[in-house]
Amino acid sequence: MAKVNMVQAINMALREEMERDKDVIVLGEDVGKDGGVFRITEGLLENFGHERVIDTPLAESGIVGAAIGMAAFGLKPVAEIQFMGFIYPALDQLFSHASRIRSRSRGRYTCPMVVRTPYGAGIKAPELHSESTEALFCHIPGLKVVVPSTPYTAKGLLISSIRDPDPVIFLESTRLYRLIKDDVPEGEYTIPLGKARIVQEGKDVTVIAWGSMLHRAIQVSEGFDAEVIDLMTLSPFDEEAVFNSVKKTGRVVIVHEAPKRCGFSAELSAFIAEDAILYLKAPIIRVAGYDVVIPLPKLEDYYMPTVERIRRGIEEVMKY
Repeated sequence: MAKVNMVQAINMALREEMERDKDVIVLGEDVGKDGGVFRITEGLLENFGHERVIDTPLAESGIVGAAIGMAAFGLKPVAEIQFMGFIYPALDQLFSHASRIRSRSRGRYTCPMVVRTPYGAGIKAPELHSESTEALFCHIPGLKVVVPSTPYTAKGLLISSIRDPDPVIFLESTRLYRLIKDDVPEGEYTIPLGKARIVQEGKDVTVIAWGSMLHRAIQVSEGFDAEVIDLMTLSPFDEEAVFNSVKKTGRVVIVHEAPKRCGFSAELSAFIAEDAILYLKAPIIRVAGYDVVIPLPKLEDYYMPTVERIRRGIEEVMKY
């Protein structure tokens, strides 16, 4: 077992799946010779050659469109989009085609593809490099949305995503790529999609987060008897885990860095209000990014939910 960061863990998952299954193909801008903008695909070209590690033109719609064709043909493409803000030209391919192939063919065809992309603020990047618009993808039936928060979960979730018969949007926090290390086993292991993990048990308040915000939520929760949930898969999310935790604690704080309005916390709040409102002792609190375009580097620390803002959210819900 090696202690590795998230970049290394994702590289391990890709390498092992490509060794196990010759149908797994990697494609994207600079994924071959340069090893990707964050060096996640480093070494794959040397090991698997140009037919399985494909450097594409700078055309996100073309990358995703080609991946859809590969998946319909029976391959298992893993497409990399360099930053989440660059994926928008490919939304038509994802929404109109990848997500509908199973329905359109009445189950005769599936679309086993993964679109990997970094998301979120924290590295002082230029405009369109720090987007956190995961709720866009969660709204579309047929797409699965996965967000790992540690190197260990990143490897297990990516292997499960590659093996899944449906299209998966795999979001990787740029802030976490080299921030933390984790014990990650060599060889195969999977983490099921659609399941959350209880990172910390508690009885007074449920704190729900994913990706980089999970670590700030854990940091703050040390001063409270808080149950912390790492959602891991946003679509479909683990309704049972959320319901059971809310039933136990009666208080909820949801943390994410995307803008608050119509962010994924809104869907979680609606679910809790519809299914668990009789167990609530206080209103649901959402700690999120502001309803503005993600600012340029000098202001991004003010935009992201801070430890202080999360603490105030928990203190507020605990007053009831």
